Amino acid sequence: MVDGKPQANIGIPVSGQKNSIIPIPAFNPPKKPKRNKYAFACAILASMASILLGYDIGVMSGAGLFIQKDLKISDTKLEVLMGILNVYSLIGSFAAGRTSDWIGRRYTIVLASVLFFVGAILMGFAPNYAFLMAGRFVAGVGVGYAAMIAPVYTAEISPASSRGFLTSFPEVFINAGILLGYVSNYAFSKLPLHLGWRLMLGAGGIPSVFLALGVLAMPESPRWLVLQGRLGDAKRVLDRMSDSKEEALLRLADIKEAAGIPEECNDDVVQMPKRSRGEDVWKELLLHPTPTVKHILIAGIGIHFFQQTSGIDAVVLYSPKIFKKAGITDEDMLLLCTVAVGVVKTMFILVATFLLDRVGRRPLLLTSVAGMILSLASLGMFLTIIDQSTKKLYWALALAITSVLGFVATFSIGMGPITGVYSSEIFPLRLRAQGMSMGVAMNRVMSGIISMTFLSFSKAITIGGAFFFFMGVAMVGWVFFYTLMPETQGKTLEEMQVLFGTFFGWRTTMRELEKNKRVTGSDGEGDQGNSNGQIQMGAAKN
Repeated sequence: MVDGKPQANIGIPVSGQKNSIIPIPAFNPPKKPKRNKYAFACAILASMASILLGYDIGVMSGAGLFIQKDLKISDTKLEVLMGILNVYSLIGSFAAGRTSDWIGRRYTIVLASVLFFVGAILMGFAPNYAFLMAGRFVAGVGVGYAAMIAPVYTAEISPASSRGFLTSFPEVFINAGILLGYVSNYAFSKLPLHLGWRLMLGAGGIPSVFLALGVLAMPESPRWLVLQGRLGDAKRVLDRMSDSKEEALLRLADIKEAAGIPEECNDDVVQMPKRSRGEDVWKELLLHPTPTVKHILIAGIGIHFFQQTSGIDAVVLYSPKIFKKAGITDEDMLLLCTVAVGVVKTMFILVATFLLDRVGRRPLLLTSVAGMILSLASLGMFLTIIDQSTKKLYWALALAITSVLGFVATFSIGMGPITGVYSSEIFPLRLRAQGMSMGVAMNRVMSGIISMTFLSFSKAITIGGAFFFFMGVAMVGWVFFYTLMPETQGKTLEEMQVLFGTFFGWRTTMRELEKNKRVTGSDGEGDQGNSNGQIQMGAAKN
């Protein structure tokens, strides 16, 4: 009896003796560790950088209507204004890898906040279109920094047990930023035309101030500290960020191995060999990639490509235009429907954060994309019906709005958060910053292309045709995810390399890895020298 509760009678039957058993100790499976509150708080602070991108997307959807009226610009100029920030953000995305390796992940987030604050102020005081474009350039560079560094930092501080939950936070805050932008549109829409949109854009500087101050309370990434030779500082951070002391030691050993530091080296500060300024990393990524790196690149960049080309930014950025095309003419109702899009998107991203580490990446991603395909098909169909009808069809309008909400809901339950989670956890340490910057660059390029061409594209092939096109892209994406992307749930960041390199044969690799874990003991029993249960594969070893 323990705590007054009877225990199960567990034992081994004795041959030839009825009802006789040799008792053995009862087996109590280890309890799932509680969420690390310190890692949780740091992930929230770092992920707030993503609010900057989300706010700009949300606020421009409504502000664009008022800017077009006030500055009297064409649809083409409006498209460019809407999407150009994504092109400008490429500068920040490419620079963020080297910058974060130079000054650290934490101060890179501070730099992103400062740039976005300056850009927001310039946009808020813009007297004309050219000045507004200059403000979007500065803000865009800041957004590029923020979009790359937030998921990288969060992945590097998160314990494996809750990495999916914590690494999904940047996407949560993008959605929170979008919702804030939508609310800002509605709140300032009653002001005089020349003042309303300027306050909408200028208010974006407020969260960046709080972010810059809050980040100063965060520790630096333990992986970056190891790369600087500061093993003592890295160990102290890992002790606070891990679920147990044992996990902290294992994580430190993994990072040291990846950084080329001998396992027996336990000095607080070690002299690191002089590293190149990133040229060797780019050569390994682009010129001489191993099969493992090639597979990781295809998966990491591919998921970013399909996230944007399936049309999410067209829906989020141009939702007032879509609702207007569907038959809503009242301006207040247009903005309220847009707020509804933000609310649904935020609700479902919150649900996704709790499912990532329970259900896994692949099931959520495949289910999400399947739902997106169905929503895009119905949206394209109902918009086509409305477009060809000579009278207002309220039932088609209601179903079109439902399809938009269904699309953002299914996107947010999987495709939205998993893109950042998956791409940030598959790159090996030495390639992570530059690899992530390539993924984010692809994301921003495709977002910019979609944003700057959607109005013209929908006029050329009809708005319904545009969403049928996005449906086709999503279908190709589903096949890509199913065939090329292995499950990464619960794997250590350094263990990811074992799963990649065999391309379409990754399932065989997964089975061998699981078999190896059963033999060696995945909980540390057996050979401690191979505690991660990794298998040695020529192509997969980096």
